[in-house]
Amino acid sequence: MTTPALAAITVTDLTVRRGGVLALDAISFEVPSGEVTGLLGPSGCGKTTLMRSVVGVQVVESGSVTVLGEPAGSRGLRSRVGYVTQAPSVYADLTVAGNLRYFATILGAPRSEVDRVLEAVDLTREADRLVGRLSGGQRSRVSLATALLDGPEVLVLDEPTVGLDPVLRRDLWALFHRLADSGVALLVSSHVMDEASRCDRLLLMRDGRLLADGTPEELLRRTGADDVEHAFLHLVEGGPT
Repeated sequence: MTTPALAAITVTDLTVRRGGVLALDAISFEVPSGEVTGLLGPSGCGKTTLMRSVVGVQVVESGSVTVLGEPAGSRGLRSRVGYVTQAPSVYADLTVAGNLRYFATILGAPRSEVDRVLEAVDLTREADRLVGRLSGGQRSRVSLATALLDGPEVLVLDEPTVGLDPVLRRDLWALFHRLADSGVALLVSSHVMDEASRCDRLLLMRDGRLLADGTPEELLRRTGADDVEHAFLHLVEGGPT
C-alpha cells in the first residue's frame, strides 16, 4: 500500500474579496509534497489571487492557508517557498548573473547556487547579458532561477511557461518533475491544456470557486471526456457534475 504524500499546502475555506468583489469563495484543497499540482481556469477566475494567498501577500477575508506547517507568509517560510509571478520580478539594469547573486545574498544562499540554477533553466550562456535586453521568455526564466535559489521546499509558479517555445516548455516541465521527484511541492498555474496532462494533480477553477480536484485520469472518468481539454470545457461551461 502506497503511503499518501504529506500536504505541503493546506487551504481551508479560503475567502478573498478584492475591490469589494468576491475573488475566492470558500476554497479548500491540499497540495502534497513530491507532486506537480496544476491550477487551471479561465482568465479572471482567481488563480493569481489564490497563489498570492498561498505565499502570504494577499489580504484574506476568512479561512486559512498553511504552508509547511506554518501560516502562509510567515518569516520562517521565506527561504523555503519560491514564488514566480506572471510579470518577471527581476532587475532590468542588472545582468542575469547579477540578479541571481543579489537574490542569493538576500537569501543567504551560497554563490555556487548561481551556477546551479543558471544551468537548471538553460541560461548559462546568457549569464552576462543585461536582463533588460532579454526576450520575455528569457526574463521569465531568470525569475524562475531566482525562485530555485537555495532549494525551496515549495514552488508557486504563476504561468511559468508563457512565451516559451515548445522545446523550452518541455525542458521546464522535465525540471518541474525532477524537483517533484526530490520532494518539492509545486503549484503551477496554466491555461494551456496540453500542460494539464503533465501534472500529477489538477485544480480547476471558475469564478473564484473550485470545480475539480484530482488526477487527470480521475477528471476524465468524472466527465466522460476523451482528453483534458474537453473535460476542462465540460466543467467550466457546465459546472460541477
